[in-house]
Amino acid sequence: MVDVRVLGNQPVLEGQLVRLEPAGPEHLDGLWPLYSGGEEDPFVTLTREQARVGLVRAQARKDRADWAIVRHQDDVVIGEAVLRDLDEDASSMSYRIALVGPEVFGRGYGTEATRLVRDFAFGPLALHRLALEVNSFNAPAIAVYTKVGFVLEGVRREAVRHDGEWYDVHDMAIIEGDARP
Repeated sequence: MVDVRVLGNQPVLEGQLVRLEPAGPEHLDGLWPLYSGGEEDPFVTLTREQARVGLVRAQARKDRADWAIVRHQDDVVIGEAVLRDLDEDASSMSYRIALVGPEVFGRGYGTEATRLVRDFAFGPLALHRLALEVNSFNAPAIAVYTKVGFVLEGVRREAVRHDGEWYDVHDMAIIEGDARP
């Protein structure tokens, strides 16, 4: 049975490389590259004030967990990790992670953050299932998810358009009894 009380009292999760802190308005400057869109996603129309209000609301939610990923070496915010879509009857949630840019890719931060959230999900939160979706063109993310124990469950063919091309979306999940490398 899911212990939703831990979502209402979201802990800091500590790793070797990163610390996951409950996301709040104090993280806005570091997370802004994810919310502002810019050239990467010109359709994002979020203002700084809307993002700040969203982070305030995130702290008050009792049905999800939003963390800012903070690099230990310099206390810089490098991304966010989120547990969402709580289904208490199925003891399941969805996971997503985003790092602020290529300057922090490939350094183990996303892998460690994913392991920390996975261990929280199957530990204190007591989930049965943790799911995610990932675009097929994101091979590094697929490798990370596979490395930490997520299993491919299905493929939605040509479900997303990116740079003028159609790509598949992979549905992946880890179940409480699965190996957690």
